[in-house]
Amino acid sequence: MHIFESMSSSLLNIFSHKMRSFLTLLGIIIGVFAVVTMFSTIYGLKIFITNQMEDMGWNNSIIIYPSTGKESHFSRRRMRFKYIKRETKPLTFSDYMMLKKEIDLKYIYGYVSSYEKFLSNEKEENIRLNATNNNFFQCKTFPLKSGRYFNSFEESNAVKSCIVGYYFVEKYLSKEDPLNKIIKIGENRFKIIGVLDKDKLNQSGMNFNSWERKHNLGAVYIPLSTGARYLRAENAVDYIYLQAKDKLSFNKMKTTTNQHLLAKHNMTHDFSFNDVGALMFKITDEINEMMKKWNITLSAIASISLIVGGIGLFSTLLISINEKMTEIGIRKSIGATDRDIFFHFLFEAIILALMGAAVGIFLSSFLIKALALLMHFNCPIPIEGILLGIGFSVIIGITSGLYPAIKASKIDPIKAIYYYE
Repeated sequence: MHIFESMSSSLLNIFSHKMRSFLTLLGIIIGVFAVVTMFSTIYGLKIFITNQMEDMGWNNSIIIYPSTGKESHFSRRRMRFKYIKRETKPLTFSDYMMLKKEIDLKYIYGYVSSYEKFLSNEKEENIRLNATNNNFFQCKTFPLKSGRYFNSFEESNAVKSCIVGYYFVEKYLSKEDPLNKIIKIGENRFKIIGVLDKDKLNQSGMNFNSWERKHNLGAVYIPLSTGARYLRAENAVDYIYLQAKDKLSFNKMKTTTNQHLLAKHNMTHDFSFNDVGALMFKITDEINEMMKKWNITLSAIASISLIVGGIGLFSTLLISINEKMTEIGIRKSIGATDRDIFFHFLFEAIILALMGAAVGIFLSSFLIKALALLMHFNCPIPIEGILLGIGFSVIIGITSGLYPAIKASKIDPIKAIYYYE
């Protein structure tokens, strides 16, 4: 008997005992379902958290602040420190434009923030007026509800246009169409060209910096050039944010930025870096390590179900030896070898395990996709989880079927034929 004949014979035997095969499969199905679900859920959660952290706009990034004070210089002559006072200057709009032109990066924006008076229903209120550029909205994933973002002319020429946040409109302009409306903030009048939509990042129910994001969506935004001219002296900006294209280019971006700013500021260290990217790398590594440990722990717990299923498969195969005793004797008497009988039982165990794995993977995929749809986030089914389920089931099939297959192959054909007499 050839291997393919052994496989077809095993399939025929499985389908001829449907109820017994189903009950045997049930343990394997539950085990594979548990393993794949646990692995995929942890993997999906890790991807989800990583993506959400990226959408907050702090990954692979640095923030440059102006700094003042004495700077130290070590002189080897007389082996002592000399403190040299140098004239300090703030970060300016021209610094932002220089970095935007010279540095290869993903996002860059300058930022100026001020609280200004706003007249609403004959009542003065302090509102947050922020000056920035379009990269801020892209980096923070703030989509538009209506209107448009700043154009290049507005960003470069201190035009008095503005984009208002969703909650600002909800609080002050809910009874009218805000687009093209002129509003007075402080001593200046601005034309509304766009309205930001509500926060999409926290719709899944996860709390990712929601307070700050809601605060941002309650503000009014003007072009950075406008804020630097009308809200600060000497065209100064509060800080400049830069984000690298990826993790590999982050250190190069930081070094190049430092060199260009030193050259522009006459080698004076009147600026400082807030290395947000390094902090995010550390947090991401800690999350990955924690998820890895959870993955191992939960997969190990879920594997217990597979072991229980393997015990059920082992018991079923042992019982089937007695049922097939006459069949084994006849097959051996017409030329089947011990090897043929061995593979017949082993293939039956492996095929049952693989059928259980297929059903378990299907049910797991269906459940994960349903949960992802309900919770409004994408949870991919990793190929590693599928291969893990299949690998576990094949191992269980082989280990469960090995002893019954060996036992069946060693049966004497004469005793097998007359087993019931």
